[in-house]
Amino acid sequence: MTDPVTVTRTPRAATLRKQEAILAEAERQFARYGFEGVSLDSIAAVLDLSRQNLLYHWPSKEELYRAVLDSVMGEWMANMTAIAEADEPEAAIQTYVAVKLRFSRDRASGNAVFTREIMAGAPRYQDVLKVRVMPLLHADVNRFEGWADEGLIRRVDFTHLMFLIWSSTQAYADLAPQFSLYMGKPALDDADFECARELITSLIWRSLKP
Repeated sequence: MTDPVTVTRTPRAATLRKQEAILAEAERQFARYGFEGVSLDSIAAVLDLSRQNLLYHWPSKEELYRAVLDSVMGEWMANMTAIAEADEPEAAIQTYVAVKLRFSRDRASGNAVFTREIMAGAPRYQDVLKVRVMPLLHADVNRFEGWADEGLIRRVDFTHLMFLIWSSTQAYADLAPQFSLYMGKPALDDADFECARELITSLIWRSLKP
């Protein structure tokens, strides 16, 4: 007797669109109110869904929250290989900073959800960070160490260098409303992000240039 064949069904387009809408609204609310300040009912109400319909896609608020963080993390990591896969340090830094700032600009709400989780000590996402981010960080640090061994850059604490790059670029997501207020404009524009890119890249490279 042969084993039964398991059939994996591909979600229909309408189902995927609904899931994307749920994730987008969940991201917006988690960014504004935090995990504790959001309910499945509040998300469902905006989308004109029943609670039961939403639960069909994600069985709990925690699973939906982690799905939002998975989406943010996936997009971030897909674009964060500029250093580990590069041959030349200056161009790698330029690309890395540019991509990180673009992510801060284009997905501000996702960054806000991620920052809230980190500032709380990552109680619901620490396991993912250890598995996915730590290897990426180690790969980047090792690449810098290799360039230092070759005499291409000055040796510094490369782990703290990565923290510095992360924090300076992340600020343009987390503090963008504050920055724009001080600059007397409704929001940061492309010129502001380009100015930030040039300055951060210049400062980082000058600290490493042998």
